[in-house]
Amino acid sequence: MALTLSEKAASHVSNYLAKRGKGVGVRLAVKTSGCSGMAYKLEFVDEPTAEDLAFESHGVKIFTDAKSLPYIDGTELDFVKQGLNEGFQFNNPNVKDECGCGESFNV
Repeated sequence: MALTLSEKAASHVSNYLAKRGKGVGVRLAVKTSGCSGMAYKLEFVDEPTAEDLAFESHGVKIFTDAKSLPYIDGTELDFVKQGLNEGFQFNNPNVKDECGCGESFNV
């Protein structure tokens, strides 16, 4: 499997990187946090590291680390607008449970 972006998310990331004037993609990882155990960590990547695992979706590179991949393998990152709110949504097939506030998950 792999990490993917929806077309909307890829467009949003590409536009942001262009406005920013630098960057080669995004990094999706997990960290220990919250009441359910893990939380997503998303950041823009200016330069990948030697340890990065790289995927490409709709022309955008997605990086992660070997430790995070088992928890997020198969995840699609989407960009959604709901009313006045907009943001990234993680469609992770590995999630078994999420906390009530939506900040953390477990597999």
